[in-house]
Amino acid sequence: MTDYKYPLHPYKKISDLKDMMDKSLENYPDNVAFLTKPVKGEPYFPVSYRKYYADVEAAGTMLLELGLGTDSRVAIVAETRYEWYVSYLAGMNGEATMVPIDKELQAEELLSLFNRSYCDAIIYSPEYADRIEGVASQVPTLKHLIIMNDPSFATGKSEEDDPAVAHGGPDKITLEDGSVVPVTLFNDLLREGRRLLSEGDQRFRQVQIDPEAVRVLLFTSGTTDKSKCVMHSHKTICANMMEMGQLLFVGINHDDTVLSVLPLNHTYECTCGFLYQIYVGDTIAQVEGLRYITDNMKESKVTCILAVPLLLESVHRQVWRNIRKQGKEKLVRRMMSLTRGLKKIGIDVRKKVFGSIHDAFGGHMRTFISGGAAIDPKILEDFYDWGFVAVQGYGLTEFAPILALNRERHFRHDSAGLPLPGNDIKIINPNENGIGEIVGRGANMMLGYYEAPELTAEAIVDGWYHTGDMGYITDDGFLIITGRKKNTIITKNGKNIFPEELEAVLNRNPEIAESVVSAEPRINGDHLIVVEIFPDKEGVEERLGKEASDEQVLDLMKELVKDLNSKIPTYQGIRDVRIRDTEFPKNTSRKILRDYSKKEAI
Repeated sequence: MTDYKYPLHPYKKISDLKDMMDKSLENYPDNVAFLTKPVKGEPYFPVSYRKYYADVEAAGTMLLELGLGTDSRVAIVAETRYEWYVSYLAGMNGEATMVPIDKELQAEELLSLFNRSYCDAIIYSPEYADRIEGVASQVPTLKHLIIMNDPSFATGKSEEDDPAVAHGGPDKITLEDGSVVPVTLFNDLLREGRRLLSEGDQRFRQVQIDPEAVRVLLFTSGTTDKSKCVMHSHKTICANMMEMGQLLFVGINHDDTVLSVLPLNHTYECTCGFLYQIYVGDTIAQVEGLRYITDNMKESKVTCILAVPLLLESVHRQVWRNIRKQGKEKLVRRMMSLTRGLKKIGIDVRKKVFGSIHDAFGGHMRTFISGGAAIDPKILEDFYDWGFVAVQGYGLTEFAPILALNRERHFRHDSAGLPLPGNDIKIINPNENGIGEIVGRGANMMLGYYEAPELTAEAIVDGWYHTGDMGYITDDGFLIITGRKKNTIITKNGKNIFPEELEAVLNRNPEIAESVVSAEPRINGDHLIVVEIFPDKEGVEERLGKEASDEQVLDLMKELVKDLNSKIPTYQGIRDVRIRDTEFPKNTSRKILRDYSKKEAI
């Protein structure tokens, strides 16, 4: 039994996402559900829960009118925008199965996923119209194309003043078999749906949700012909929302504003940054783009951000860069140490002492949540020392997605957190240090991989999902992740080396942009541990000057590796240092780096 240290937060019981929306409308009809940015540079336009519910109902009614009912597959390909939020719940709370797809994919990759999911309809943004309309004729199951086109709410005008805007593309697509697929404007979808509702159409309202049926298909990362497709239901998603809210207080007072910065096709953003916020009555503010994050935080009075490590690390570096420019680094570090000590005896003056940092984030920020990958604990420690709640969680698409999460008053910055209430986590085949593969189970676990029963049977054994991640559980129940099972290096004498741990320490050096630790076999049957380092140009110039030679840079990297080796067991020691002159930004995806290194080695 996990000890959560203090009572779990209260939560609302919901049976499905339709039940969730009904209760949110009843409890928060006039709360602002979305702060939209239909026009960059213009003020936020608020949309209430009442308005959102009406738009979902209108769009959902029309999806049914178009024949997109039971067994229909509806894909969404778009940037974060209001129509995405409307489309998703219009389909989920009707009878369609939703297929959120990565907007960054190229035309051939999109085509592959449309066909693998047997799409009946595609709802898409004008931004990606060329790609989608260019391959639509090759999707034999396709019946409808629906393009988002600046709905009237975006300007605050009535529909009479602001009629539907044509997208300038074709009004129909002819498939290879000769059948014709109409292109419908999203404005028209809403308008016709409202008309049907006004005439007494009750179809959408009367849909009975089967909470255990497959209702969403989520393609995981990887090449489109090999990527896994995860199946989820209303039940698995709702279970995750009810569980996660019991650990963290975000939304408990229905007064949080969460800035949406991650793609909505990712289940982390969709469940945690979108659906959970609707569940608890919060406000979702759209970001205009990564370069506008600070401005948007101030304008929307944001209180919480869900981010990936790359984003938080970038923000963290910027804060320290500004502090150094003012020549206040030593002072700030002393004050961090002082306020940390005062906090231990019950005196919390962090927000007052570091008020300028809070002001830089708009003055309302309370919570930073990191997910999607491991983050350097020192970054979370700094945010915490400055007076914020800063925690990380652990999840997988297969768990809708959260499996473990830290609490605001019971946490470890080096940990992925505690199992969610109702979830079980255990370590199998542990070594002498207790490190083994992480397996989990819970009501939020996927229904399986779509059209891949053999992969499902391989991943879920005796009811436990095998994550492929390695780690251990501390005496007080926290999950510590050490790396991926497939990246683990096993020495001749059976010791395990986790490259990610070594890379994380090396990457703290400002002179190193990225590093990749790997093993090369030796004649004696053991391994030579090597590191390929991508130097950080600015960091190296700051340390060695602009005229530093390649030899000086190599010597510096060897010195940094030597310092690391002095702090770790001998068997983990890195014996060969290699320099890469290819430029990668700091905190580039580990997969990209490893794939690059393997390719170059060949």
